[in-house]
Amino acid sequence: MKSVTRSLRILEAVAQHQPVTVGELTKLFGLPKSTVQRTLVTLNEAGWLRANRKDTTRWEIGARVLAVRPAALQGSSLFAAAREPMLRLRDAVNETIHLSVPDALQCMVVVDRVDCEHPVRTFHTIGDTSPLHATAVGRAILAHLPRRDVEDLVAAGLERFSDTTPGDPDELRAELDRIRADGYAVNRNQFRPGVCALAAAVLDEDGTPLAAVGISMPEARYDEEQAPQWGGLVADTATEISQRRLGA
Repeated sequence: MKSVTRSLRILEAVAQHQPVTVGELTKLFGLPKSTVQRTLVTLNEAGWLRANRKDTTRWEIGARVLAVRPAALQGSSLFAAAREPMLRLRDAVNETIHLSVPDALQCMVVVDRVDCEHPVRTFHTIGDTSPLHATAVGRAILAHLPRRDVEDLVAAGLERFSDTTPGDPDELRAELDRIRADGYAVNRNQFRPGVCALAAAVLDEDGTPLAAVGISMPEARYDEEQAPQWGGLVADTATEISQRRLGA
């Protein structure tokens, strides 16, 4: 039980001081560096912590923490900035709107959702995960990541979930080029059968993708001719969230 308590306290400390180094945590708890390092690695393997993308010697909470307790987001600048624009987007298109964050290159995690009024609609449970290459929210993130990250994802293998999933590396790269040009990503049955979506990335001040906002709908209501208009709306919503988060 002592090890469980220690792990939880270290997790809480990372959440409070992130991004934080092993040395800083060692001083904070007065524990041997090897003990802290071992705990961090264990929490990382379980998906609770991850290395900071810009400085891998520092640790931060993983997206799975947000999935378990999304209410924790309510105090964050991302959640506060996203809620009202998501509601307005839902009112404009009357489809399900969701906010997802990347857990490194492992998956996207749904952290917030605004439901539409249709009796038949798509449903994303808070905490649901999905692969980056097979979803609109995931590819919106990939389009803004460094090329080396995309190549790392490709090297790990692109699992096919349907006949239209981009499983060929060149196909994925071409799709990411299109997303960068158009400003939004499209998913037509590429992950879950009968589910379509459009999504755009929420960026921080240096262009790093923090999250993606998406419009999700049953395939029966997807209108290819309307897609550019809705793609523009979701892109504008993502931009507004980014600006609100930065206080612009």
